[in-house]
Amino acid sequence: MGNYYDIDDILAEEELVSVIFQKGANGVGIDPSAEAYGVEPGSKVKLPFWLAYELHVRQVVMMKLPSCFNQQTRLELGADGKAVDLRSRCLYFYEFGCKIAPLVGDRDMGSFLLSAFRNRYQEVLAKAHSAAYTAASKLLTLLTKEEINLYEAAQSSMAAFKKWRMGGPRLQRASVLGRKRKSTD
Repeated sequence: MGNYYDIDDILAEEELVSVIFQKGANGVGIDPSAEAYGVEPGSKVKLPFWLAYELHVRQVVMMKLPSCFNQQTRLELGADGKAVDLRSRCLYFYEFGCKIAPLVGDRDMGSFLLSAFRNRYQEVLAKAHSAAYTAASKLLTLLTKEEINLYEAAQSSMAAFKKWRMGGPRLQRASVLGRKRKSTD
């Protein structure tokens, strides 16, 4: 699975995934309103990814492709990926996609995620270097967590570059050069 101490990894694994139980399970209690305290084979349930993963590895459930990666999303990202609101579909779109791709058996998921990231990457960097505050706040509502981190990194590097270019000493003297050696006598 993921990094135990990484909060982004933990939150990415909280995404709900539709699963179909292949085997019955007693004492599960997934639905509190149900009379039976178990799950029958063939039952369709939404579970957090971390639990669905463990059950999938044990061949208890079969995962279905989440709606954030459905054909409609793929078509929208193919047409104009820069305008698609991925944040509302899945905050950790790329990370979650990389985790679920081998489990749902979608061979095109990797290339789909790569092309979606490439299309949006250029827009994120261009806006990070040139956008005004109002345009930036509108853009941030469309970005995933990974893209927001990229945007903030680009802004901080641009700010550091401007600070270096506008002011400060051009050459800095190393602190080692100011010290004299001790004599060996």
